[in-house]
Amino acid sequence: MFVDSHCHVNFPDLAVQMPDILERMKTNGVGRALCVSVNLPDWPGLIALVEQHDALYASVGVHPDYEDTIEPTVEDLIERSQHPKVIAIGETGLDYFRLTGDLTWQRERFRRHIRAARATKLPLIIHTRSSSQDTLDIMREEGAQEARGVMHCFTESWEVAQASMDLGFYISFSGIVTFKKATELQEVARRMPLDRILIETDSPYLAPVPHRGKLNDPSKVIHVAEMIANLRGVTVNEIEEASTNNFFNLFSKLNEKH
Repeated sequence: MFVDSHCHVNFPDLAVQMPDILERMKTNGVGRALCVSVNLPDWPGLIALVEQHDALYASVGVHPDYEDTIEPTVEDLIERSQHPKVIAIGETGLDYFRLTGDLTWQRERFRRHIRAARATKLPLIIHTRSSSQDTLDIMREEGAQEARGVMHCFTESWEVAQASMDLGFYISFSGIVTFKKATELQEVARRMPLDRILIETDSPYLAPVPHRGKLNDPSKVIHVAEMIANLRGVTVNEIEEASTNNFFNLFSKLNEKH
């Protein structure tokens, strides 16, 4: 079984095709998908969706790109995380690529997510773009290693991967690793310890080759696994088994009886 560790199937373009997506997931052997929260106004709809489908799980959090939205408190995140299908805190982190100016609010939001993750013992889903040093600094300052988590849709250097793993974090590869020009990222995927790799689609975005430029969905995560297997000279089954075991090891709430 493959697992898509990060998707947004509650976004309108995908939510309307859930029956077809679930069928494609089944055909491609994708047995689970984590639908990741990006803001609080849309969170009730996300929960309503995952409640309908055994294959889907959720997180709770507010993405760093959402500037004009409801700010989560630590208490908000803790309370919502009690839902039995919520298995992570996030997506959280820093993004200095899309937003500029005084981003103190972004860093404070990130800190609140880490505190909620430590309180709930749920793993963090971290987004970092053009901000890796500040991201790592805040993770260390706030004790993110107590919660652990995943650096999602990883596009950073091997050094950032190493620093993240030193804090107990996993590294998740999206369809970007299949892109021809992503040579540095492909080298990271080649060098990664097998027990720290996760795979994801980040759908509806970043469809992997051979579907690049099209609408993405969790069924296409197999192409990420195929690329990593090719880079490492191993079978797809080896990446499938390792990444799935890693997913259940990290998101351990899934192993509990609800």
